[in-house]
Amino acid sequence: MQIRDLPHTDPGEPDVRSGFRFLVWLFRRQLGGQAKALGWGTLHMTTVALLPLLVGLGIDAVVDGSGGGLAATGVAMVGVAFVMAFADTMLHRTAVTNWITAAARVQQLLARRTAELGGVLTRRVAAGEVVKVSTGDVERIGWFVESFSRFAASVLVTCGVCAALIVYEPVLGLLVLAGIVAVVLSAWPLLPAATRRADRERSRSGRATELASDTVAGLRVLRGIGGEELFLERYRRASQEVRRASVHNARMWSLIDAVQVVMPGLLMIAVVWQGARLALDGELEAGQLVTIYGAVSFLLFPLRQFQEAAMAFTFSRPSAKRAVRVLGLRREAVTADAPGAGEAADRGAVELPSTGDLWDPETGLLAAEGRLTAVVCGNPELAERLAERLGGHPAQGTGGPSARLGGAPLDAVPLAVARAAVLVQDKDPVLLSGTLEQLLAVPASGRVTAAEALGAAQCHDVLTTLAQSAPEGSGDPMRARITERGRSLSGGQRQRLALARSLITDPPVLVLDEPTSAVDSHTEARIAEGLGALRAGRTTVVFTSSPLLLDRAEEVVFLHEGKVAATGRHQDLLRSHFAYRSVVTRETETADLAEENA
Repeated sequence: MQIRDLPHTDPGEPDVRSGFRFLVWLFRRQLGGQAKALGWGTLHMTTVALLPLLVGLGIDAVVDGSGGGLAATGVAMVGVAFVMAFADTMLHRTAVTNWITAAARVQQLLARRTAELGGVLTRRVAAGEVVKVSTGDVERIGWFVESFSRFAASVLVTCGVCAALIVYEPVLGLLVLAGIVAVVLSAWPLLPAATRRADRERSRSGRATELASDTVAGLRVLRGIGGEELFLERYRRASQEVRRASVHNARMWSLIDAVQVVMPGLLMIAVVWQGARLALDGELEAGQLVTIYGAVSFLLFPLRQFQEAAMAFTFSRPSAKRAVRVLGLRREAVTADAPGAGEAADRGAVELPSTGDLWDPETGLLAAEGRLTAVVCGNPELAERLAERLGGHPAQGTGGPSARLGGAPLDAVPLAVARAAVLVQDKDPVLLSGTLEQLLAVPASGRVTAAEALGAAQCHDVLTTLAQSAPEGSGDPMRARITERGRSLSGGQRQRLALARSLITDPPVLVLDEPTSAVDSHTEARIAEGLGALRAGRTTVVFTSSPLLLDRAEEVVFLHEGKVAATGRHQDLLRSHFAYRSVVTRETETADLAEENA
């Protein structure tokens, strides 16, 4: 595969049982590129290894006074040099291609998993860890995949040179072989410690990245309460921990580098000493001695490849583990004894109806088709998990049953199908950077126009603000640019734009988690009216405790301790159910009311 062919048509399904298995899987997906790099690497190193032999032949020709032999040797050296340069060029191109294609494959896998999990991802894995995987870790994983073929070429050529030296001069050949083994094994005991230190550095770096992203995201709020210095001090401490871990890790690699310099130096001294003795005894000619010395000098080059491969593997292992933690996340399937388990076993066998009631077996929540249902839940975490389940994500780690639409389990169908039927807007939606027109350019039924969605979400003041920042004084708010995560807007403005984006999509089922928590009561009342009118005849579920929204709902469902405790109209529940009234109006329970409710 060439870089121009990226992105991959299908990045494949990775082996996420462990970081090492993931690296092996990634390597196997690029066998063609690895074979090319191995071939070019072997050819390049072979030509480099031939130079000492040609130099030795040239010296012998000079000693023998053979002009023809010297000329032939010179021509051969020029030819070998051209082949060496060409092979080195092709090796570099192939190696970089392997690196980039491997990194691109991992990035595509991460993007696919992020798209599959959506907002659930950052609730299962820290945002800083996701950022770390998609940036530095991807590069280190690609580095290992790229370096392995060059390492394999170094092993092949080293074995070939050692075998040739043994045949050429058995005593020196065996000495060189023993020295090479000693050099390689000298760094082996240090690698586990280097791996542990690299793991520690990655962990500290991921924590610092997470703190940095949290601080930047909340800087506006932190300045409002005067807390930016506190968070900056936390980041300073975290960055100092990263620095100490990096220095600690660098010391180990400095030690490994020192060993890799000392051991080959000792080997060279031993070879020169032994070769000089053999030359003095008349067993070696000058050209042969130069050839052996040049061959040993050449072997120092593949030894550096061994060290680079060890570094790449050491650094990539923690990166692969972190990537596996993200790539291993899945929509959790229902358990074998849970309702719908038979259908979920064969995801392609279940068809999701386009209409029907939305039912959650775990809580007993039933949102009738075509109605606006408000859900009151005193526990925000429970409401968040329920919203995930209604979107086709079963409760994480509980093995609970999936929510059902028209009797079909949502987690038994492909995620794209479930999302086309049920759209979930969580309580902290993200606005991507770009123009307002780009923000609202989402897959939609076409039934709801942008003007209708913006009107129902009461975005008039937002449009006025954006019109003032429109380019070239056009006054067109649709061309105005929204900054990253909508930070140039207030919390209420961001929330209303996100609501408009969900409304324009016009899904068969719309689930909103606290869609008006950041707006004032007058705006909230108008949003409640506009939402009911725009979603008339469509199934809508709103998690809220706002009396203004609850009063507009066609049915209110009250959840208590994870189960449906009461259903009805808002005013009826206020009169008849104290627990509901205490959640909605924030009343404090008294003994008299408790007895009355009993």
